Amino acid sequence: MHSLLRPLLLALAVAALAAVPAARADEAVTHTTFSDPSKPGTLKIRVWRGRVSVHGADVKDVSVRTETLAATPTPRSDGMRVLSTSSTYLLSEKGNVVVLEYGSDGWTGAPADFDITVPKNTSVTVANSVHGDFKCSGLSGDLDVRAIDGDIRLSDLSGGIVVETMNGDITVNSAAVALSKPVSLTSMNGKVTLHVPADAKASIRFRTHHGVILTNFDEKALVTRTEVTARTSRKAAKSRSKEADDSGNKNEDERDPEPPSEPPSAPPPPDAPSTSAPTADFDSNWHNQVRESIKQAAEQAAMAAKEAAQAVHEGITEFKYEYSGTFPALPPMTGGKAVTGTLNGGGVEIQAATLNGDIILKKNE
Repeated sequence: MHSLLRPLLLALAVAALAAVPAARADEAVTHTTFSDPSKPGTLKIRVWRGRVSVHGADVKDVSVRTETLAATPTPRSDGMRVLSTSSTYLLSEKGNVVVLEYGSDGWTGAPADFDITVPKNTSVTVANSVHGDFKCSGLSGDLDVRAIDGDIRLSDLSGGIVVETMNGDITVNSAAVALSKPVSLTSMNGKVTLHVPADAKASIRFRTHHGVILTNFDEKALVTRTEVTARTSRKAAKSRSKEADDSGNKNEDERDPEPPSEPPSAPPPPDAPSTSAPTADFDSNWHNQVRESIKQAAEQAAMAAKEAAQAVHEGITEFKYEYSGTFPALPPMTGGKAVTGTLNGGGVEIQAATLNGDIILKKNE
């Protein structure tokens, strides 16, 4: 019995050892360099589905680590070039701009994860995915992230930051806040958490509709003012913005909020009918007018709800994944609970907004 078991265990052990390097061999690293390494470069990421991590380091080139195969320009035996690729990514460089592209298959393609290392002073632009998280750390260059779905975690950044996502939490941990580098964080459905140094100087503007705004800074360091306003429709906001531009009046944020429109009121009861007129006819007419006013009020409420839903979902319904790098902007967010103020006397502009979620400003520990 033991003589038969011993060879079997030995064979299993050899197979397990052989499987380890084979699994690691599936993950490959691709390198590319900027045309002019003496100047800060730009990395553009366009990934349809998959997680992406970007790290700044003391390196001169860009390296991409992934289990997905890189597309090669090797011609076919018949001399034809392959224009459509499946489950491969493209990495190219031109004019000090490196572009990583993955997901031309759209919804039918498989997700892929990418771990990217770049020089610290690189600026990064991301049009990232219908589904996939994004992480970035150790950069002094600017960061611009536009996403549909996925959590976004940023740390040890000292450049300007712009983040917009339809669905996902945003977490930023800043080691330093540069006076000339504003920060803007927007999530339609997700929590926004921002960690800054205790001595950071900033001017803040936070807004949430269905959530709360929290901080662990004391009231001496963070001086704030809170506003609670009704949400306005996108068409009304655009109209007022245009009027302000034409007339030179205050911008939308500085104007007093418009009172919500009132539904049409029910008509007053008719005067008492004369004894010669039938009372039933007058009562019938009055009830018809009441029903009509209720109908108009319901139609107005339905239209307001439709405009609000359209504003929220417009970024998805108009979304087109284009390798040109364009990405739909989120609809402007108005109303809700807004907090403005200064941190340690004021400084760099920090803006955060969410429709469904909390906003948290914390001191670095």
